[in-house]
Amino acid sequence: MTRGRVQRWLVGNPRFTPVGIFLLVIMVTLLAIFAIERSESERNQALQSSRSAALASALERRANASAAYLRAGAALIAAQGGEVQADDFRRFVSELRLDGDSRGAEGIGWAKVVRPGGEAAFNTLLNASAIIPAVLNPARQPGQPFSVGVLYLQPDTDRSRRALGFDMYSEPVRRAAMDEAADQARPTASGAVVLAQEGDEERPGFLIYMPVFVMVDGRRQLSGFVYSPFNGQDFLSSALELEDAGSYLVNLYDGWGDGSQLLASTSPGVEPSGRVVRLQVNIANRPFRIEVGRSGSAALSRLSMATLIFGLLAASLLMLLVRMLTRQALEDEAALNWFEEQSAIRATLTRELNHRVKNTLANVLSIIALTRRRGGSLDEFADGLDGRIRALSATHDLLTMSDWGATPIRALIEAELNPYAFEAEHTVEMAGPDVELAPNDALSLGLAIHELATNAAKYGALSRPGGTVSVTWHRRSEELVEVAWQESGGPPVVRPDRRGFGTDLIERVVAQELKQPVKLEFLPEGLRCLLTIPVRRPTQFAIRAGKQPPAITTPAEGK
Repeated sequence: MTRGRVQRWLVGNPRFTPVGIFLLVIMVTLLAIFAIERSESERNQALQSSRSAALASALERRANASAAYLRAGAALIAAQGGEVQADDFRRFVSELRLDGDSRGAEGIGWAKVVRPGGEAAFNTLLNASAIIPAVLNPARQPGQPFSVGVLYLQPDTDRSRRALGFDMYSEPVRRAAMDEAADQARPTASGAVVLAQEGDEERPGFLIYMPVFVMVDGRRQLSGFVYSPFNGQDFLSSALELEDAGSYLVNLYDGWGDGSQLLASTSPGVEPSGRVVRLQVNIANRPFRIEVGRSGSAALSRLSMATLIFGLLAASLLMLLVRMLTRQALEDEAALNWFEEQSAIRATLTRELNHRVKNTLANVLSIIALTRRRGGSLDEFADGLDGRIRALSATHDLLTMSDWGATPIRALIEAELNPYAFEAEHTVEMAGPDVELAPNDALSLGLAIHELATNAAKYGALSRPGGTVSVTWHRRSEELVEVAWQESGGPPVVRPDRRGFGTDLIERVVAQELKQPVKLEFLPEGLRCLLTIPVRRPTQFAIRAGKQPPAITTPAEGK
């Protein structure tokens, strides 16, 4: 596409081109952001799956470490015949260093099976080791084969002492876990419960039980359970020490189905958004569920944000650049039109100047002839000729020397007809009210009167003695004044066969400038011309318009 075609396109589409380029760059930017976000999404999904598997593994490692300690404790107590002294149990737990791999557990406890009739002996044993007096509580329910009371729970803290004497077998969830652990003889986790040491707080947790069996009369008999209580939130936090969750939200549930209970969350009360990875975690022979998702609403990645900002900047700069080019194209187009108009004006003015020179020479010759007929001597002839030529010059000086101010109609007509008013055989009549014209309109009227006077001097009433020219004017309204030129006493008028330059100037140029019709009648008794002139505020004459191209206003700025 050539430069000219580009300019025509810009001029023809001053709004569409900048906006179209802006939208095109924005579309490309959005496509790039879509591709980046898709790649980021795939990468994040892979990272999320990997992080979820690592977190599930960390939870299982924490649980397995605690289960190993419970197996060791069960072996110790079984080796002592199902009985263990408080000092021995305390020493055993302290040597396990629970702040290491078993972090997340509340400690390790020993819960002894209390069969019917053994409650008093259990309470005596419990009070012998407890700092604060405690009893088996609650009492065994009807139909309950035995109780499982908490005898020891180490480390010994105020929180741990709340659980001493609690009959765990009286609570259904704990009982189900203990029965399963006894049947399978391996560590088994309970469902979600509130630990006895929580007091009035409703913080969910769970327990892991390891059964202890002893031989009685050649038969294996359940002696009790070594167990570890876990607060759900602490258990999850200990796993996150092994594997950081990063920016992900992690929820831990007891069970897999819809009836699962929330045990812990990295952001309690906040639901994960976007893609959520769900994995099953086996903790001590019981399924748990871990959910890993994004916390908060999805947002653009840094690369996408940078691409968006860059795209907006590029689109804005390109739109501004095209807007500037469009503006320049409009200015160039306007300048070309202005130069073409000036060229046409120069051609018209050249023709006008040539015609005026001829008319002026004809006027001079006519004045010389008229002056010679009346001159009685050479001095008289010279004086008369000098006065008429000066009057003709004053006609042209009137407007140029008035600095384009308001010009009275009478002064304008007098300046044009003064060269002919000195002859006694000619009669020039003027009548009308005081009316001032704007420079444009005064110049147009001057052109018309000059042409009419020149024509009258050549062919009309001023070309022979006894001729009369009557110029009258009156207001037709507040905005219009009508000027009537009437010749009489001259040679008979015959409509010319062809239009001359003077006729064209009056009927076209003057009429166009005045924006009013001009009526020219070739009556036998004399030429009659009616000109309607607007009485308006002075404005710049069209063919003498400013010397610089007009300012360009873009469509957007012109609103």
